[in-house]
Amino acid sequence: MEEIIQEKISADHLLYVSLKYTKTCDVMVNLLIRWTTMIERCIDSILTHAKKKKKISSISSNPVGKIEQIRKLFKRDKEFLKVIDMYEMFRKIKELKKERIGEFRKNVTLKVFYKGKEININLEQLKIYAEMLEKFISTTKQFLLS
Repeated sequence: MEEIIQEKISADHLLYVSLKYTKTCDVMVNLLIRWTTMIERCIDSILTHAKKKKKISSISSNPVGKIEQIRKLFKRDKEFLKVIDMYEMFRKIKELKKERIGEFRKNVTLKVFYKGKEININLEQLKIYAEMLEKFISTTKQFLLS
């Protein structure tokens, strides 16, 4: 849990300090990568705990298998699964086609093309993601304490 909190603190700094002053798409991409690492740590912790509690027999070695196991464990929690969907996009952020709009300005936007859709990631969207991740972390914490 300590590592997860450290990642969250670093991500929050990128969101609320670095992005406020630089307003570049590079900072946005770095933030998404930081969130990816944080979610991966949550997933690993959850699966390790689930194995100890005998909710799953083994932990998959590849990321796609881990995602499937998480989906089965949390199939009733729609908010949690939304974060997992978001995580799948974040994982591919480096390879995805991106467009930078309005860099160094108030309305900086990173346009990402994912699964045939155009996703506009701006400051407002990042704040929505941050709220979702806040709930995701508290759900993770509750699961690890059960």
